[in-house]
Amino acid sequence: MASGFSFSFSGEDIEDDEEMKSQSGSHPGSQPLASNSAFPVAGKPLLPATSHGLEEMLSRLPSKVAFSLLDVDLDGQANIQLPRRELWDVRVQIMAEEDEDETEPGLGNHDVKTGVYEGGFKSWESSVDLVKVLASSHPFTAGAKKYSNIVELGCGTGLPSLALFQWAMNSKASSASFILADYNPTVLQLVTLPNFILAWAIHHREEVPLLSEAFSTEGELDLTPEIVEAFQAFLSAGKISLLFFSGAWSPEFVGLITNAQSHADGPGAEQATIIIGAETIYSPFALSSFLETTLALMQHEKSHGKVAEVLVGAKRLYFGVGGSLDDFVVQFRARGAFVEQLREETEGVRRGVVRCVLP
Repeated sequence: MASGFSFSFSGEDIEDDEEMKSQSGSHPGSQPLASNSAFPVAGKPLLPATSHGLEEMLSRLPSKVAFSLLDVDLDGQANIQLPRRELWDVRVQIMAEEDEDETEPGLGNHDVKTGVYEGGFKSWESSVDLVKVLASSHPFTAGAKKYSNIVELGCGTGLPSLALFQWAMNSKASSASFILADYNPTVLQLVTLPNFILAWAIHHREEVPLLSEAFSTEGELDLTPEIVEAFQAFLSAGKISLLFFSGAWSPEFVGLITNAQSHADGPGAEQATIIIGAETIYSPFALSSFLETTLALMQHEKSHGKVAEVLVGAKRLYFGVGGSLDDFVVQFRARGAFVEQLREETEGVRRGVVRCVLP
């Protein structure tokens, strides 16, 4: 049986109506270029790298989802509201679909359950820090860098990608590919995909009667076949792709991602890839695995003449488990990359956001 541990921080999800609590956690996987895994557990095999088709995931949605809105202050310049499926609603779905005595990993008291669950059901502080950094670059506006490929590793609730998705809808961006990866496939099915549907539905509810009728006053959205078809039609018309991957970080995982990118890229189009990770370096093993994975993805993009950068949001030090943003910066620079700090939070648990590019 896999071991479990908590970081001794608050296990609660971040809230928009109070100061965000100190927490930790992430979504590591296996180490691509070394024998050790990101979270080695004796006798516990890691989940294999797996792709998940959107059609199949849509067919497994519940009839409705309950949600709340996380109101993020973008450093006084504006704000953005990001939808998140309620955790209690996830629990209800799981209890209705499975007759099991054990709670689904991630819905109990552990921030992370080693080799089983990597924190994806909860939203972490550094993901909000990444949203603020992304907002400062004014993505999808005239003159700004156009991200045609967005890759979020350890995505969980997907807050940074959700923000980019909303800004893309605001600008009526012609095309974009969102690659969303989490160790746990259940996280992708139960929170990541529903959050994207919610973001789309909220954005278009005033102009599409079908959507305005699908929202209830109790903060729920009906996921009727017509709603799901309208969501698919929107993605198709806007040339927006949602690609989902689960499992441990490994050479096979990198291969799945790069293969998906090559199929998503349009011929002759200007391509820029951004790779995002929040709280993905909480231990030395996870740090090494994340570093090797992002380097492999960046080197692939560079070899194909494309621009790629990595944005990492993390705590300065993960007490008790050994991960460190400073260690990540040192190791990434030692591999020849340019790393710059874009943001630092000094109140409470110290956190930062860094940008990494290859020369």
